[in-house]
Amino acid sequence: MSHFVSTDPATGDTVWEGEAASPVEAAAAVEAARAAFPDWADRPRGDRIEAMKRYQAVLKRRAPEMAEAISRETGKALWETTAELGSMSGKVDLSIRAYDERTGERTAETAFGSATLRHRPHGVAAVLGPFNFPGHLPNGHIVPALLAGDTVVFKPSEETPHTGQLMAECLAEADLPDGVFNLLQGGRETGAALLDQPIDALMFTGSGAAGAHFRRKFADNPHVILALELGGNNPLVVWDAADAEAVAGIVVQSAFVTTGQRCSCARRLIVAEGKAGDAIIEAVNTLVERLIFAPWNSSPEPYAGPLISEKAANGALSALQARIDAGARVIRPSGPVGNLPGAFVQPAIIDVTGVDVPDEEMFAPFLSVTRVASFEDAIAAANATRYGLSAGLVSDDPANWDRFIRRIRAGVVNFNRPTTGAAGDMPFGGLGDSGNHRPSAWYAADYCAYPVASFEAPAVRNIEGEIKGLRG
Repeated sequence: MSHFVSTDPATGDTVWEGEAASPVEAAAAVEAARAAFPDWADRPRGDRIEAMKRYQAVLKRRAPEMAEAISRETGKALWETTAELGSMSGKVDLSIRAYDERTGERTAETAFGSATLRHRPHGVAAVLGPFNFPGHLPNGHIVPALLAGDTVVFKPSEETPHTGQLMAECLAEADLPDGVFNLLQGGRETGAALLDQPIDALMFTGSGAAGAHFRRKFADNPHVILALELGGNNPLVVWDAADAEAVAGIVVQSAFVTTGQRCSCARRLIVAEGKAGDAIIEAVNTLVERLIFAPWNSSPEPYAGPLISEKAANGALSALQARIDAGARVIRPSGPVGNLPGAFVQPAIIDVTGVDVPDEEMFAPFLSVTRVASFEDAIAAANATRYGLSAGLVSDDPANWDRFIRRIRAGVVNFNRPTTGAAGDMPFGGLGDSGNHRPSAWYAADYCAYPVASFEAPAVRNIEGEIKGLRG
């Protein structure tokens, strides 16, 4: 990749075009970040807070423009990208609070003087961004890293370079010192060149396969801290819930929001055998029929837009067809959305009960149903995955929730709420192939700085009396 283009998946119009950064440029970006690091890290924390407050002010001022730009580049509905910009500016205040709570300083008096806990930044952080939330998710690494005193080299997804450019412009308007934030545009080759440089941290949001590659790459380099927020084959269990229509709303918001392009979307719906399960599936299918999938600037306002590209749509449809070919029963077929471009796909529901299907995330509005005989079977089916990002239970019985929360293995576990529910003042991350036990959001502060314990005496004094076993 040298010259590349970003297009609006809803229209095919060009949104951005430019050159991919070369290995030489990747090296120069890391060198610039390395040179800027000592001064940035040594500045009073208040200076870094002020810089991020300036960035926050720019984000708020440019929010309408940036929301529209993200909609054009991703195809997401404007209501959703407007919310994304709100999350980006809100991240600044949350990160300041999280730093104080999780990585601040404290001192206790001791007999010899004091014991102090401090936190120090790692150095140069490489941030690789995803396409689904191209502002909010990398911003969730960048802001806490800069507050901690790290410097950053950011490579946006090659699908969303324009969003990355706008973020860089906002940070430039915030008047950060040269080299503190550096932008690299490009695809996998540029990302690989960046990770071949002497970085100190990698902060990544993306697929489980990419995360596994990064684990292998840095397995013999423990100096580099990895913060991996990856995908999931997320289960949603419905059990002992009488109001099928109420359940349907939770299922739809779990499985189909953002056209299924959230790592926390429910991919697997687990219901009871028989009429109870049938009623849930029928209600979900009825509600899905009412969802509007259309270009982001359509009227009436759409629920969601296309997938990120026609290539992504073709890949998702192939994965869906493979499950059907393996024996899955079609409840609701996918396919094109009217005469819209090929990135648009209809939401699909298939029944995979008793069918051996891959334990893989389909990053699309496709939901697989499994029917089971008992609640214990439902929990077992939910845990039958190598992933562990999000999970949910919908039930009228609190006793079911008590059992579920104690047995399910996932980092985000919701009750009578969509699996996609998350908050910046809570951790967000998963187990197994969904992460590496370094959740983001509120806990991002943890991987942006390391703890230093110090035992300090105000002066040099003779401690011979503390030494046992001395000859007289």
